[in-house]
Amino acid sequence: MKNTLYLTGEARTNLDNAITKIYGTFYMAFEIEKNGVIVNMDSNATLRLTRDFIRGIFIGKNIADEDLITDEILKRYNASSTKAIITAYKDALQRYKKLK
Repeated sequence: MKNTLYLTGEARTNLDNAITKIYGTFYMAFEIEKNGVIVNMDSNATLRLTRDFIRGIFIGKNIADEDLITDEILKRYNASSTKAIITAYKDALQRYKKLK
C-alpha cells in the first residue's frame, strides 16, 4: 500500500524469555494507514501462533486507541511477554504521535 506508514516499537522482556535469549529485545512493526488504522503488523515473538495471536489483537484497530488496545492485550494475552507487548505498542504509538 502506497499510502501507509511503517512504525516500530521495542521493549525488553524477562531474561529467561526466549525472545531475550534469541533477539535481546522484543520488537513489533506496524503498517498503518495515515488515519491510524493498523493494516498489518508483526513481531519477533518466537512462535508463529504467538505472532498470529498478537496480530489479531492489533489489525483493524486504530493505533491511537490506546485504552482499547491495552485492555484487549490484558484480557486476552496471558503469557510472559504481556508487559513487553504493551511497552512496544506504546513505543510505536509515541512514534505515530510525533508524525502528526
